[in-house]
Amino acid sequence: MKDTIYQFSATSISGEIVNLEKYRNQVMLIVNTASACGFTKQYSGLEALYQQFKAEEFAVLGFPCNQFGAQEPASNEKIAEFCQLNYALSFDLFAKIEVNGGDAEPLFTFLKQRATGLLGSQNIKWNFTKFLVDQQGTVLKRYAPATKPEAIAEDIASLFD
Repeated sequence: MKDTIYQFSATSISGEIVNLEKYRNQVMLIVNTASACGFTKQYSGLEALYQQFKAEEFAVLGFPCNQFGAQEPASNEKIAEFCQLNYALSFDLFAKIEVNGGDAEPLFTFLKQRATGLLGSQNIKWNFTKFLVDQQGTVLKRYAPATKPEAIAEDIASLFD
């Protein structure tokens, strides 16, 4: 249990506490997001991945973050509205968090420890860093912000074989 993400809870964008146990037996892609970033268009790709694999027990978890270039300054309500109006997102969004530093969301501290970045760095460098988690809650891989969601489809599909 200690080496899986199921030990964590997070606050949904609407303010409810969600135990990540809810996602047991699902493949997950966990992403720190922002609405005013050069990578914001990846919301479309993330939604496409979700639609492609959701019938096979796949979840995308989006965590807005304002730590990079102040690119997510809005309230949770405004973020949810932006994502719905501009991208018709149907995957799960969570309340705005921090991913680095002393106030980092514990889930992201765990993700960063389990899947380090370039040269072993734990810090997240920018918005739209992605973490792939298997059906047992094990963190498998970290993807850079520039990695387009469609480039991850093969890795996701391989977990359903």
